[in-house]
Amino acid sequence: MEAIYRFLAQQNLPARDPVELPASPKRFADGGQYRIEIPSTEGPAAFAAVIEEARARAVPVHRVSQGSGIMLLTEDEIVRMVELGRQASIEVNLFIGPRATFDIGAQVYSTAGRSLGLSLRGADQLAFALEEVRRAVRLGVRSVLVSDLGALQLVARMRAAGELPPDLIIKTSVMMAPANPASARLLEDLGANTINIPSDLTLPQIAAMRAALDAVIDFYVEAPDNIGGFIRYYEIPELIRVAAPIYLKFGLRNARDVYPSGTHLEPTVVALSRERVRRAQLACEIIRQYAPDAQMSPAGNL
Repeated sequence: MEAIYRFLAQQNLPARDPVELPASPKRFADGGQYRIEIPSTEGPAAFAAVIEEARARAVPVHRVSQGSGIMLLTEDEIVRMVELGRQASIEVNLFIGPRATFDIGAQVYSTAGRSLGLSLRGADQLAFALEEVRRAVRLGVRSVLVSDLGALQLVARMRAAGELPPDLIIKTSVMMAPANPASARLLEDLGANTINIPSDLTLPQIAAMRAALDAVIDFYVEAPDNIGGFIRYYEIPELIRVAAPIYLKFGLRNARDVYPSGTHLEPTVVALSRERVRRAQLACEIIRQYAPDAQMSPAGNL
């Protein structure tokens, strides 16, 4: 194995998962080790509920992300979300494009075909996804969520070419979550600013991922049922220490999958959003008790 270990070191990749769990020296630009993200914020009503609940519970929220897709938000709804984010100094991250699970293909539903995840099928869907980004940017969005490798590369190239704003944040979906340092580095090399890694990785595996990455790590402290349903609140202090800079995300176990969302599900979506903020409060209490020196990015620092 020594030859392989030397080769990985030459690629600036860790050769082993570090058992001793070194502290990450990396930080957000403002010096913070961690931030809080409320995922599955499916529209203005859910976003308004997140803001209200966060204020009531004194929970700082740095980012909300949406999962149903830009294509299922009206222009008025997008503008309203952007305005809510501006007023509350919260980053608004919207999912781009169609996806295999919304398309007419059946392979994604087969036992062996689930690896398709939320990929884009065909050139038309790829073009639709890129147009989704242009639409969102035109309406003021500066953070998008990508679940397809080709789309990730092309959005980053459009950003580099000046066809998209240079400050556009590209976030990768948990549905394309890399499970090893080389795969994570690939997403970073393709242009991702913030990378959602799997919630079932061990702390040594996460430490190896951090050693390979400069990009921000996203991590579901509580994962939705459809990606495992893991609940890892007591590990938050070590996650912050080992994986900084990190977004702590709060999905919900035993909760309905609301994608694609709409007004027909709005009461459920709003209730789930409020509960995600309560889960974030639990995390904040654990951090205060067990990691009081951990540095959260100041609220409003995007």
